[in-house]
Amino acid sequence: MNRPADAGDLTTLADPTRARILRLIRDSPDGRALVGRLAEALDLRQPTVSHHMKALHEDGVVVREPAGRRVWYSIAPDHAERVDALLGDGRRSAAEPDLQRITADLAVRFRGVFSPETIRATVVESHGLLARGSRSPMLASRSAAFAATRLEALSKARFATSDVPTVLFVCVQNAGRSQLAAGILRQLAGERVVVRTAGSGPAAEVRPAVIAALDEIGVPLGGEFPKPLTDEAVRAADVVVTMGCGDACPIYPGRRYLDWDLEDPVGKPLEQVRVIRDDIEARVRELLADLVPESSPPVSPDK
Repeated sequence: MNRPADAGDLTTLADPTRARILRLIRDSPDGRALVGRLAEALDLRQPTVSHHMKALHEDGVVVREPAGRRVWYSIAPDHAERVDALLGDGRRSAAEPDLQRITADLAVRFRGVFSPETIRATVVESHGLLARGSRSPMLASRSAAFAATRLEALSKARFATSDVPTVLFVCVQNAGRSQLAAGILRQLAGERVVVRTAGSGPAAEVRPAVIAALDEIGVPLGGEFPKPLTDEAVRAADVVVTMGCGDACPIYPGRRYLDWDLEDPVGKPLEQVRVIRDDIEARVRELLADLVPESSPPVSPDK
């Protein structure tokens, strides 16, 4: 039997996993979620999520809605405002992206390269592509960043504006393997290589276990987020590295294509994600040494 949470505090939210669970429930399209889907989104085992849901239900923070063999969970109406206060009310409905302002800013950045009409069309399309699978409170800034990345790629593809090699990492969700590879290559290469990522079916967010696996070796994810695969991203790449996305990536002459057979980190515990990360790091170091030969470690004179 559940008991009401204390009126002044929701101490059960002191656990960061429970806060993430509630954020996923709150920000879902219909305000409810199943344990299995929460486990997949959080890269956790179902028994672990069930344990947290039991605690949240006993404290009255969530309510259960049985539907046949499935049980839906939603935030208890009496606690919705306090949950928002603790999590931050970052739901997309609070403010729609100002696409006109984003277009105007990018028109300054790409003046003399693209017409305002091309820039606006790219911004509108980029926002539409991201909005399909994202309820992020940062949808506006992500739309601007995605549009800018696409315009940069289009500029290189059309005008060959840079001699710096570009590597595109592509996986299915752009939330695991491709983000691991891109983060490590950015850290090792700096400005010597342009690094981009995409997914044939992008997820809403990068997996928490992937962020943790990168963070513990000093690699920041920064503002990266899952992005859909676009034609100009492939055209602008010198090297396209695919990771389990099948035939989703178009083939263009003049590009180097690599297919890395890697285990998918989705649903794996951090220990297994570390193994995948280290496998990817070895491949990335080899690729970097090939792209930028001077990046190879120096040979000792006495050898």
